[in-house]
Amino acid sequence: MTKQPDSAIRETSRALPIALLRARETIMAPIREMLSEIGLTEQKWRILRTLDEFGKLEQTAISDRACLLLPSVTRITKSLESQGLLTRFSDHEDKRKMMVEITDQGRKIVRENITLANEIYDHIETRLGKEKVDDLLDLLAELKDLKI
Repeated sequence: MTKQPDSAIRETSRALPIALLRARETIMAPIREMLSEIGLTEQKWRILRTLDEFGKLEQTAISDRACLLLPSVTRITKSLESQGLLTRFSDHEDKRKMMVEITDQGRKIVRENITLANEIYDHIETRLGKEKVDDLLDLLAELKDLKI
């Protein structure tokens, strides 16, 4: 890799990775506050939300949909299982696959807190405008699909 001249170095305020991290922190701050009050980590919340939305899933599908590494999903699902928030079991057709399903207790936690989570999202949408939020989500989906 050749060294770029100092004039070619982007300011951190215009560096996409840093801008994405800053935006994430802005969005996640009130979510983290909500989660700390109910004793869940962001990762546990994402797994519960994913299972609530999609139903019974294999751990690799949870990993993909909740944006977590598979070893983390394995560790976190064990913890959530010990809390009674989900169940893990071997797939009936392929015993090598570990399936995960949210329990009624896990679903109850999601239902009790989704209103506050939606209020946080609604506040962001009110501040930015629905069209900008939709455009941002479309751009982020496009960015995710880039082959770099």
